[in-house]
Amino acid sequence: MIEIIRKLGLLGIGAWALTEEKVNEISKELVEKGEINKEEGKKFVRELIDEQKKQKNELESKISEKVKETFGKAEMETKKDIRRLEEKIDKLEEAIEKLTE
Repeated sequence: MIEIIRKLGLLGIGAWALTEEKVNEISKELVEKGEINKEEGKKFVRELIDEQKKQKNELESKISEKVKETFGKAEMETKKDIRRLEEKIDKLEEAIEKLTE
């Protein structure tokens, strides 16, 4: 029974969607029903929380890659590029002022 629930939690609904509180609640219910013992319950919670963190990190990494890819395709200027251009403009303005004096 524990294996079925573990697989459901890890694969079916995605461990990242479960809160730690909900995982503890499910584990407690299984212990109370006698379907698992306390040690199995602790292991179950630990595995789900670890898997949740792993899936969260993988999701964040994929999102970050896609954002970088999208900005790369958009050929957007970086803050560094903008600062560089502002400095050039300042120098050109100074040069124009000297010429018009």
